[in-house]
Amino acid sequence: MTKYIFVTGGVVSSLGKGLGASALGAVLQARGFSVRLRKLDPYLNVDPGTMSPYEHGEVFVTDDGTEADLDLGHYERFTGVAPRKTDYVTTGKIYSTVLAKERRGDYLGATVQVVPHIIDEIKSFITSDINGEDFIICEIGGTVGDIESLPYLETIRQLRNDLGRERTMFIHVSLLPYIAAAGELKTKPTQHSVKELLSSGIQPDLLLCRADRKIQEEERRKLGLFCNVKAACVIEASDLSSIYEAPIAYHLQGLDEQVCQFFNLKDAPQPNLDTWKGILNRIQYPAHSITIAIVGKYTQLFDAYKSLIQALTHGGIANNTKVNLKWVNSENAEAVTSQLTNVQGILVPGGFGERGINGKIKAITYARKNNIPFLGICLGMQLAVIEACRNQLNISQASSTEFGPTTEPIVGLMTEWMDGETLQKRQENGDLGGTMRLGSYPCQLQSGSLVAKIYGAELIHERHRHRYEVNTAYKERLESVGICFSGLSPDGSLPEIIERKDHPWFVAVQFHPEFKSRPFAPHPLFVGLVQAALQSQNHPMTQQKKVNLN
Repeated sequence: MTKYIFVTGGVVSSLGKGLGASALGAVLQARGFSVRLRKLDPYLNVDPGTMSPYEHGEVFVTDDGTEADLDLGHYERFTGVAPRKTDYVTTGKIYSTVLAKERRGDYLGATVQVVPHIIDEIKSFITSDINGEDFIICEIGGTVGDIESLPYLETIRQLRNDLGRERTMFIHVSLLPYIAAAGELKTKPTQHSVKELLSSGIQPDLLLCRADRKIQEEERRKLGLFCNVKAACVIEASDLSSIYEAPIAYHLQGLDEQVCQFFNLKDAPQPNLDTWKGILNRIQYPAHSITIAIVGKYTQLFDAYKSLIQALTHGGIANNTKVNLKWVNSENAEAVTSQLTNVQGILVPGGFGERGINGKIKAITYARKNNIPFLGICLGMQLAVIEACRNQLNISQASSTEFGPTTEPIVGLMTEWMDGETLQKRQENGDLGGTMRLGSYPCQLQSGSLVAKIYGAELIHERHRHRYEVNTAYKERLESVGICFSGLSPDGSLPEIIERKDHPWFVAVQFHPEFKSRPFAPHPLFVGLVQAALQSQNHPMTQQKKVNLN
C-alpha cells in the first residue's frame, strides 16, 4: 500500500524542504521504489500566477497547465516524474472548492467549518489521483508556527489516525544556527520548533537539520533526547557545493535507511547512485568553461529564474562544461552592451510588461550583429522579432500591444486558440489569473532547420505560459531579412520558434524549455546553446586556435 511522508519546516523559511523532499524521492527511486511529490502551499492566492517574481520567485508550469510553486521544478528535476495539477494546491484553491460546494448545496445545509470541511478537502487532495506509487512525499509550505499552516498540520495529524502509523511518517526540516561567540551549533531553536509541532499533535519521526558545519554526536544526542527521536534519526543536511550532491550526501547520512527502517522495509535494496555520481563528477571536474549572459529585469532575485539556471547547468553537464552566469539588468539599457563584450552566449528570458524591454532589445541587437549564440524565451522571442522589425525593416513603431496602443502590432494579444480539439477564448479585460495559454502544446518543426537538428525530431511538445503571440501578418517581411519561422503550431497559425539563417546559432522560442530540463536528461536547446558557446568566436579556446592557425 502507498506510504505517505509529510515534510514540515521550522525556525525559518527557505531551509530547503523542497530540495530535501526531492533528494529523498531520488534516493528512494534509486532503491527501486516509485514516488510522487506534492506541495501544499498555505497562502490564500489560488495559484502563484498573478504574483510578482519578487514575491514568490519563478512560477513553474506543468504539462496540464497548472501554475505552481518553483519546488515542483525541483521535484521533476530530481525524480523525472512530471507533476500534474493534482500535485499542487493552495489554501486559496481549497477554500474556493469548499465555497463552490457550499453554494451548490453539497453540504445539505450544514454549517461550513474548517473542521471538518476544509480539513476533509485537504485530505481528499493528498490521497487522490494515486496510481499505486510506493511513496507519496508531501511538502507542507511555510514554517511551523504560522497561522496559515495550521489546517495542514491538523490534516496530517488526522491522516496518521486514518491511515495508521505504519503508512505515515513525519519529517521535520529545521535549522541549527552556529553562534560564533559561543563556538557551537545551537539546538534550542529546533527544540522549540518541535515543541510547536507537538502542540499540533504531531511528533516528528525524523529531523533533517540544516547546518553550515558538521553536527557532532553530542548535538545529535541532545536533539534526540529533547525532541523524542532516535539519535540516528537526526540527519545532517549541510551546505553542499551543488544541489545535485544532495541524494548522495543524504544517503551517506542515512536518510533513506532510516525511512526504510521506519516503514519496516527490511529487504529494500541499496540504492544505485551511479547516475548522480556521474552528474556530480561532471559538475565538480568540468573540462571546459563558458560565460553566458542572462539579460533580464528580475536579476536581483535568482529564484525568479530558478529553472533557467538549472537548465543551463544541465546543458553544461551534457557538454562537460562549467557554465558561468553573468547577470545583466535590462532596466539599465545604456549599460547593457558594455557588459556583453566577453560572453560566449546571450539569453533573454521571459517576463511581463514594458519595463526593461529596451535593454533586452539592445542585447538582441548585439547578439545578432556580433554572431554571439543567442537563445530567446517567450518575451525574448517576441522582442527578437520586434528588434528585426525596428532595426532591419525600419518599422520604427514596431511594438507589442502588451506595452500599450501601437500602429505596428508585431506582437498581439491572443483571444482564441485551439487546445487539442477545444477552442479556448479570452477577453481583453478578463481575469489575469489562469487565463494564459498554459501547459504543453505541440509544435511542428521545419524539416532541415537548425531546431529540427537540435531536437532530432519534427514534432515536439513544450510548455507554454503567455497571452501574446507574434503577428503572422509580418511573416513574409521578416523572412526577407533572414528570420526563419522554423516552428509553428500544427495548424500553422501560431509561431512557436524562429531562427536566423544569417547567424551561426540564433534561436528564439515562444515556450519555456527550461521547465522540462533535467540533470540526467538535459533539454536539447540548452545543450545546443552551450555547444554553440564553446565554438563561439568569443570563446578563449576558439581565439587561441585562430592564433595558432595563423
